[in-house]
Amino acid sequence: MEKLIFATNNPNKLKEVREMLGGKFQILSLNEINCFDEIEETADTFEGNALIKARFVYEKFGYNCFSDDSGLEVDFLNGAPGVFSARYAGEGKDMEANMQKLLLELKEATTRKAQFRTSVALILNGEEYFFDGIIRGTILTEKRGEKGFGYDPLFVPEGYVKTFAEMTPEEKHAISHRGIAIAKLTQFLQSKI
Repeated sequence: MEKLIFATNNPNKLKEVREMLGGKFQILSLNEINCFDEIEETADTFEGNALIKARFVYEKFGYNCFSDDSGLEVDFLNGAPGVFSARYAGEGKDMEANMQKLLLELKEATTRKAQFRTSVALILNGEEYFFDGIIRGTILTEKRGEKGFGYDPLFVPEGYVKTFAEMTPEEKHAISHRGIAIAKLTQFLQSKI
């Protein structure tokens, strides 16, 4: 089975991606290749941050690898929190704090439309490739659901009544931003490997 490094130590993302790739590839995390470096995400785009992480792993360890950067872009907030989604409430704050800050900032919002975006950067035999996924939806005024992670309890995708946090993993993977990007990645890998 082809070995691919997923440049993450986020257990939620790792679990999601392993479920989505359905055993087609052996996906290893940074910890599993003994990479304990703090990789700074200094780009101002999701694509740029994903590429920073993938390049770091490829250059240091020589493995084919991919990385993603994802976040929530809220129309009323001109695309914020964007690349700062994971640290929206500040460094060291958790997702609960991030969600509370978002709800506070949308208190007087005239629109609650938003989108989740994922950019995946793949480095395969020294070549760089990108795959994107976007899903539009609405931000609720209060959390619903226990599944998922991040802003999932606040986000209802267009055409659905459940939040991501109320969906089964299979339901979410089929339509999510990460699901869309990983499906493109998988299709590409199957044509190459």
